[in-house]
Amino acid sequence: MTQQRSYRVGADIGGTFTDIVIMSSTGEIFKRKQSSTPDDYSRGIVIGLGELMEAEGIPADAIVELVHATTVATNTVLEGKGARTALITTRGFRDVLEIGRVRVPRLYDLDYEKPKPLALRRHRYEVDERVLADGGILTPLDSDALGAIAEDIVAEGLEAVAICLLNSYANPVHERAIRDALEALLPPDIFVTCSCDVLPEIREYERTSTTVVNAYLGPIVRKYLDALSGRLRKIGVSCPIRIMNSAGGLMSIDAASRKPAYIIESGPAAGVIAGAYMANLAGYPDVITVDMGGTTAKAALIEAGQPARTTEYEVGAGINVSSKLVKGGGHSVKLPFIDVSEIGAGGGSLIGFDGGGLLTVGPESAGSVPGPVCYDKGNDTPTLTDAFITLGYLNQDAIAGGAVRLNAARARMALDKVVAQPMGLSTEDAGLGVQAIATATMSRAVKAVSTYCGRDPRDFALFAFGGNGPMIANEIARTMGIRTVIIPPSPGVFSAMGLLFSAIEHEFTATDFRLLVMDAGDSFLAGFNRLDGRARDAMLAEGYADAALESEWFADLRYQGQAYELTTPVPAGQDGAALLATALDNFHAEHKRTYGHANSANPVELVSYRVKMRVVRDQSDDMDHWAVAPNDAPHDARRAVFPDEPHQEIPVFNRGHLVAQARPGPFIVEEYDSTFVVPPGCTAHVDSFGNIVVTLGSEIR
Repeated sequence: MTQQRSYRVGADIGGTFTDIVIMSSTGEIFKRKQSSTPDDYSRGIVIGLGELMEAEGIPADAIVELVHATTVATNTVLEGKGARTALITTRGFRDVLEIGRVRVPRLYDLDYEKPKPLALRRHRYEVDERVLADGGILTPLDSDALGAIAEDIVAEGLEAVAICLLNSYANPVHERAIRDALEALLPPDIFVTCSCDVLPEIREYERTSTTVVNAYLGPIVRKYLDALSGRLRKIGVSCPIRIMNSAGGLMSIDAASRKPAYIIESGPAAGVIAGAYMANLAGYPDVITVDMGGTTAKAALIEAGQPARTTEYEVGAGINVSSKLVKGGGHSVKLPFIDVSEIGAGGGSLIGFDGGGLLTVGPESAGSVPGPVCYDKGNDTPTLTDAFITLGYLNQDAIAGGAVRLNAARARMALDKVVAQPMGLSTEDAGLGVQAIATATMSRAVKAVSTYCGRDPRDFALFAFGGNGPMIANEIARTMGIRTVIIPPSPGVFSAMGLLFSAIEHEFTATDFRLLVMDAGDSFLAGFNRLDGRARDAMLAEGYADAALESEWFADLRYQGQAYELTTPVPAGQDGAALLATALDNFHAEHKRTYGHANSANPVELVSYRVKMRVVRDQSDDMDHWAVAPNDAPHDARRAVFPDEPHQEIPVFNRGHLVAQARPGPFIVEEYDSTFVVPPGCTAHVDSFGNIVVTLGSEIR
């Protein structure tokens, strides 16, 4: 009897398109780009999945897993549409959210306004209790006050409660007592969360802010995930659902519902994980990824095969930031994140003029509705996509395999009216100017994860994906002095593909603030062993087999007197003295790499232990089926415009045309999910893993 093939689904929501990828157990890949449905993003996923299943004859009961990257959490904070949230804290600490860190993102901005706290002051409740920094109890919890607080929460119509008490990272007994009491006193639909479960670390403001963000998101994310599960069941799909977290691991749907703050950068993380895996496989361990879709563009650094990570992050007030140098623009979320620089620049970015008369591209976007002018759905303001189609880079009739029809003439007219005529330019020159501004904007994102972090971008390859990333990749590389550009297979749905070879992973932390003296090796090892045991128990409780678990250890270290620490890898499997010595050596090296100096004679402080626990999955055959067969079929041609070049007819290939030999530009590679422009002065070929690898000429702008 023939065994039925099984299928895994990756679903990634973007501002313009929702990408669906189905991978069979025999290596076949099916993909679909579906217009996103902002009124209910789960609807777009189910529509796209249902149509793809029907087109390919895939039975619902053959789908064994759905892995999802979602923008719901970050959009909720950015748009200010979260739950009405209460905060319960230690008496005297009601105003921690306002006090913050007294930092501003722009020093001389007279119009700067601090983001409004997500829990209003009248919804913050103080309780009598005090836990000391060593975990001892100075003042017992006044449990009698909780009844009145619960009554007020119900009377005020609040939907979520964040509990964050002083020093609870050292001893969570009071937080858990409050949680248990409130869960008994409040209606079950009110979301309750504790800092000891979300972020058991020092720094009162960051811990409070992170817990409040988690509560603020809780009801919204839970409602969305419930809706997604319900819609999938209606089409017969009842498989486990896993959610990509901001650090690039997968969470169960239940874990994501309890800790929604962990999925704020869910979507961008998936592409970076896929980029790290593919680039390393192809022999490029050091790359900068550029992911440009319809609404935003993201850049991330991958060094020695590993994405750069951070726990310094702010979300809200129109900005997502992970820089230690830019603070105060949003709400602090001190959780593990892949270090992604994200800006408002995508194919749907609207073109206009600022107050000083300068041409701008974004950050406002036409989104999926109405979309760029060429979509012919009522928008009259040109976008970056309209500039691309005017320059001849995009297909003049349709994209996404014909699913999205385009009106090139209308795009050209809009660009001419809004940009070219007011500036006294030809329409083509206006399009080149728009591209140059978009390139400069994207280059700032690349600098944010490289130059600003002490790395020279010229030492890296550029790995570009997303619906629009391949179209602008070579211009970004020229601007930054980068010599190699890599375009992976299926670039337009690459983030959705990345979901399918990400690992189930959770990160656990424990604060142990102390000076690391030379004889502290045994206690250092004991701290890791305790946290590793706690992490393993949590994964076993979720149903994962002990034999399938593996862990990585990290320590947050800093020189004595410093205000911020560096997360440093600590290889397990050593005795205490060797473990400590290795950790210190790694810290000095990382400090030198990040800040340009280090001093091994300086005393070093331990701030926190970190253990990353993952479920091991065999990935050996994941990419075997991505090899591209040669194709010498006749190709198309169309007129395209490049800077400092005469207008010319250039060939339009598919990826298979680049297998047998390297080809010099200019030419265009057109695929179902993306378009790749190879300008003059570049040479491209396809490697054994299906990547298009471009070598740029000697002329660097």
